[in-house]
Amino acid sequence: MPRPSYPPHDFTCPYEHNCPYLDWMSTTWVLGEYRRADETYQEHLRIIDTMDAELSTALKRIRALEKENAELKAKNIVLHQRQFKANRKKDSDDKGSNAENASTPAGDGKKKRGAPVGHPGWFRDKPTHIDRTVEVSAPTVCPHCQSRNLTPIEDVKEHLQEDIILQPRPFVTRYLHREAFCRHCNRPVVQAAEDELLNAPIGPVAKSAAIYLRYRIGMTYRKVQEVFRDLFGLQFVPASAVGFDRQAAVKGAAIYEDLREKIRASAVIHADETSWRNDGIGHFVWYAGNTDLAFFQIDRHRSTEVAQSILGSDFSGVLVADRYAAYNGTNAKARQSCLGHLITKAKEINRELLLIEDAACDKKAEAFCDNIAAFFSNACSVGQELLSGSLQWSQSPLIEKQFVADLRKFCASKLSYNPAETLRAYLIGKDQKHLFTFLRHPGVQPTNNQAEQSIRFLVIFRKIMFGTRSESGLRTHSILPSLVLTAMRQGRHPREFLQTLLTSDTATAQAALYCNSS
Repeated sequence: MPRPSYPPHDFTCPYEHNCPYLDWMSTTWVLGEYRRADETYQEHLRIIDTMDAELSTALKRIRALEKENAELKAKNIVLHQRQFKANRKKDSDDKGSNAENASTPAGDGKKKRGAPVGHPGWFRDKPTHIDRTVEVSAPTVCPHCQSRNLTPIEDVKEHLQEDIILQPRPFVTRYLHREAFCRHCNRPVVQAAEDELLNAPIGPVAKSAAIYLRYRIGMTYRKVQEVFRDLFGLQFVPASAVGFDRQAAVKGAAIYEDLREKIRASAVIHADETSWRNDGIGHFVWYAGNTDLAFFQIDRHRSTEVAQSILGSDFSGVLVADRYAAYNGTNAKARQSCLGHLITKAKEINRELLLIEDAACDKKAEAFCDNIAAFFSNACSVGQELLSGSLQWSQSPLIEKQFVADLRKFCASKLSYNPAETLRAYLIGKDQKHLFTFLRHPGVQPTNNQAEQSIRFLVIFRKIMFGTRSESGLRTHSILPSLVLTAMRQGRHPREFLQTLLTSDTATAQAALYCNSS
């Protein structure tokens, strides 16, 4: 049977507009609907693909936010614990406390209270003189059992007791001045006697003691007033105590600036800074010093310019400080980063990791922080042995080489926890040379504990006094703490130095401040 030929070009289906196979619908309309449906279907597929991509991105973002939320919660808890930490640490606070637990007794797991075994005891020195002797008769009744059957013996028991004598009245001195007439000034003039402050109703001993109570003991002006009123019977208002400080600050300004120059010429300087308030506006207390000198400066800013104003722009010594970038502008000959800060940072990160859920926790970061804390603790111990002389200085190059190799091993792989990764990147970065400066320069400590202990007084002082209220107060609270702490480190009693400062010229006061006035 022959194959049917293709319909001719002019063929028209009689059922084009009402096809019986399409329920009498128009074939032209059905074809158009089919084509439009295919386009809609393809558009739906495109929309579905787009929504799938958006959903996938959203899920990734949700997982990242959940992880970030867990990290922030951990940081918040650690911050809260740092502000309101208990007196005793729990065993679960730090998984890396095996070294500490090893030193505790094996019985109850608690550290024995008191000084370590073998630590020398502290005993009061026997007085070198006796002001009075009181003979006490033998008792007739036993103070323990109240028995009256006592027999006197020949032995004498000696008991030395030190006490103070309070003389609740001021000591008044009358100065009778012989006058001389100055033709240049065209008026009569007088000269001050020894330990006399001209035109001052309160003498230098009382003023120096008031300054000492404020800038060494940390009393408020009103409490200083109460001490003088109740113990010495000397009356003055708190504003007078402010005047004592201002007078001492003016006379000590030149010594303060000379102290700045001595700081810049020192071989090793520790530096730190903390917050301060002046009339409700944020300021900063800067410290620079060592075992012999102490220098404080309160400034509005926490910038490189302030660091340069203290240490200069070309410091020729070794600077021990934290990682704050403002000290880079001093261009110190060598820098020692505080290893104590790194130990604390590693432990804080570890505490954060312990508070994060297991699904979001980075176990590699935990091990890294444990290793870093133990590593730098060991480095600090080595530094102390070098300072004490129990470890030979000739071994320092080999120790540093081993330290660098161990540190590279700990920092070999990247970490997913951002704070831990930031710490790892710093330890293997360009500032790694600042970590072991104490192994290359004798006398340099591995931590900045000296600066933190020095600035601690002003931190407590700030909590008691709530800062200052004027520019003159800022300068006074920079000068007097510097001179008082320097006097202590020079082996001088601060009150005696302050008395000399108030009654003598600058050269005499400077000679009284330092052990070697040259």
